[in-house]
Amino acid sequence: MLKAYIWLTFCVMVWGSNFVFGKILVQDFSPALLTMLRLFFIVVFLIGLSSYKKHFKRVNKSDLLAVFFLGVIGVFINQWSFFVGLQTADPTTSALILATTPILTSVLAAIFLKEKLTIRMLMGSIVAIVGIYFVVAKGNLSSVHIDKGLSWIVITMITFAIMIIITRLLSQRIDPFTITLYSNVVGLVVSVPFAFLLDNPVRLSPKAPDWILLIGTAVVVHGVATLIWNNNIRHVDASKASILSNLEPFVAMIMGLILLYKPITGAEILGSLFIVGGVVLSTYQRRKLHSRSN
Repeated sequence: MLKAYIWLTFCVMVWGSNFVFGKILVQDFSPALLTMLRLFFIVVFLIGLSSYKKHFKRVNKSDLLAVFFLGVIGVFINQWSFFVGLQTADPTTSALILATTPILTSVLAAIFLKEKLTIRMLMGSIVAIVGIYFVVAKGNLSSVHIDKGLSWIVITMITFAIMIIITRLLSQRIDPFTITLYSNVVGLVVSVPFAFLLDNPVRLSPKAPDWILLIGTAVVVHGVATLIWNNNIRHVDASKASILSNLEPFVAMIMGLILLYKPITGAEILGSLFIVGGVVLSTYQRRKLHSRSN
């Protein structure tokens, strides 16, 4: 049990750090090109793992369209908007906005999967919105300024929620690993032409440390950490593991302080508590712990 919690904590630290590492990478790589390169290394890792485990399954023709949409919206647009946003958006604020994904997912699930919305859900949403206000406005309404990058991070959050809904539907017939492999392949194929159409100018770092960081984060964040999480959540209490996953913004905050020398403000701490509290409040009773597919 303790070993499982240690591994889950490691995963949360990796995913929380991804915001800061992404912020570093977009200084040296243009967003669409970075998206294509990252997806390439993720796909190479997944195909290699699939070959090693002999875990390669075909997808039924009836599911191909859903997999295609998942690859375009939940993989390509999700990752591209993430890097576009991080060009100007603060990584801690970005992590906090993405922390509200479970709330939007519940709303979409109510619409498309006919799942029930509750009063607790509404209350949690209000608490989380108050938290976002504190983080974005720094507690001062007159200073509210929506950074263009944060608008892209909101799109990242929306596409992430859509990805979860499509994955839920597909997981009734396809295992998570196969969904992840095919959707990332689609995302990679779609990203290739856009890598040269969306970026002006195209930026490609010649430095070895930047490439090591790119490859390392691609494989560890979307490959190794995901597999470790999926393998260990079955050994722990679901509600406790869920709360662990909500600690990503705090990890982003600490990593931002260490790597980017960004001070932690009182408004950020207060906003973080409201956002995480709102997410826990709204999803605690209804949330079932699912393996991550991406």
